[in-house]
Amino acid sequence: MTTFDKREDAFEKQFAHNEELKFKATARRNKRLGLWAAEKLGLTGAEADSYALSVVMADFEEPGDHDVVRKIRKDFDAKGVDQSDHQIGRVMAELMAKAVADIQAGR
Repeated sequence: MTTFDKREDAFEKQFAHNEELKFKATARRNKRLGLWAAEKLGLTGAEADSYALSVVMADFEEPGDHDVVRKIRKDFDAKGVDQSDHQIGRVMAELMAKAVADIQAGR
């Protein structure tokens, strides 16, 4: 194996590792976002956990975060919860930062 092949292999492994961490952080963020939204919707206990799971699953509909925001927006509108898309996006950003920090800390 040449030096170039070794570098290429190392970059591929690092890319795969980074993608796995990104996936884990996004799923963790979405669960926490779902719990936050559930609280705003007045859900508690098992209902809140179920709702959080539905938010995680919504992220698999299309690439990016639009599907998650769309789900929460629809649910908030149906229940008359007063939260703007900007507020939802701000909470998403805060929760992503926390999720990344937790993963980096090994939690």
